[in-house]
Amino acid sequence: MIKITKNWLEIIGEEFQKPYFAEIQSFLDEEYSNHTIYPKMENIFNSMNYCKYEDVKVVIIGQDPYHEPEQAIGLSFAVPKGISLPPSLKNIFKEIESDLGITCENNGDLRRWAVQGVLLLNSVLTVRRGQANSHKGKGWEHFTTAIIKKINEKQTPVVFLLWGGNAKTFAPLITNPIHKILTSVHPSPLSAYAGFFGCKHFSKCNEFLKQNNLKEIDWK
Repeated sequence: MIKITKNWLEIIGEEFQKPYFAEIQSFLDEEYSNHTIYPKMENIFNSMNYCKYEDVKVVIIGQDPYHEPEQAIGLSFAVPKGISLPPSLKNIFKEIESDLGITCENNGDLRRWAVQGVLLLNSVLTVRRGQANSHKGKGWEHFTTAIIKKINEKQTPVVFLLWGGNAKTFAPLITNPIHKILTSVHPSPLSAYAGFFGCKHFSKCNEFLKQNNLKEIDWK
């Protein structure tokens, strides 16, 4: 069963009543019945379940969940504790350590960020095992667009970290001048050296939060 907190249900509940979401549900029923799908159904909305709407201070947008076993937990870039860090997450930690002069935990379970107000949102929330982008274009993009629009309406400042072409497509939705957008290439090994390393997004993010009297994120 798909689980989402009452907090977010009050914000985006109307999306579940729209025709496109009925199509998503029908598609997922078929997929979960006949294939191995990640994350587990009860974890699909974990990005929101661990980060209340009113607490959102930072948004990090990923593409779709990891498609190999035991990795996807419903938070973009995150993996369970004890699972080897994927290459992109390794590069994120490298940039944090270089930028902030700290040592990150060797632990990919990023719920420690989520509970501080970091929304770790993938643009597509499910994937078939071994098939990256297999659920792209099935309706999730409408849903995640609605989430970003609702965050744009917040009257407290939010930092949007948009890494790579997919994440940058959300930039036009962020029209509220109180928010801050930081963009770079994706932290993947294929592109990290082309601008992600040295972007200093984590110090810039915390400086913006500090300027707006919001608690900085402990990125360890």
